[in-house]
Amino acid sequence: MSERGTAHRVDRRVLVIFDCDGVLVDSEPRSNAALAAVLTAHGLPMTAEDSTAAFLGRSWSSCEARIAELLGGPVPAGLQGAFEAARDAAFRDGLEAVPGVRAAIDAVEADGALTCVASSGDHAKMAFTLGLTGLHERFAGRIFSALDVAHGKPAPDLFLHAAASMGVAPADCTVVEDSPVGVRAARAAGMTVLGFAGRTDPAALAGADAVFGAMAELPRLVTPPGCGPRRSAGLRA
Repeated sequence: MSERGTAHRVDRRVLVIFDCDGVLVDSEPRSNAALAAVLTAHGLPMTAEDSTAAFLGRSWSSCEARIAELLGGPVPAGLQGAFEAARDAAFRDGLEAVPGVRAAIDAVEADGALTCVASSGDHAKMAFTLGLTGLHERFAGRIFSALDVAHGKPAPDLFLHAAASMGVAPADCTVVEDSPVGVRAARAAGMTVLGFAGRTDPAALAGADAVFGAMAELPRLVTPPGCGPRRSAGLRA
């Protein structure tokens, strides 16, 4: 069942939409290493770096389609279950929130912005990872998954769904993303997008309005409605 925020009309407030993996929780190294190991065991040799390049930010259905292309045939039965078991074991072994993200959330909310989560992950996964890092209660009722919409990233559907559920126009939304497909989705939705390069090559986020490398920079990049994005003085403007 979808976890929806209560729809309400907001008078020109910014909505900051956080991706989950790699933006709120530092899950990507563990997740991609697990996927690489499982794919290698199923006959598709792959390093964690290969996995990150091929699958970062994508929904599982999109990952499966790419895996089938790489294999030149059907995805092996049981692959998803094997991956999720390996991934979740890695998460239990010390998953942490992205450094500085709690303070960044505090700051943007103190400035009057609304916040929510919109991720390619399913609700169970987000409940698990956000729960492990103590962030789930912070966003409860404002968590949106690609499974809630017809098309995941890079389509704009997920971000548009989140904005509509929160009662905010797309032009008043700022998306925080760490993947190229997420940046493309936010741009397609007509939203400001800030590329977080904590673990991502800044060049891969070139389509963002600004790219930043530490969560301490985020609050000053979030602007009031109609003002346009503030440009990062750090990695790229």
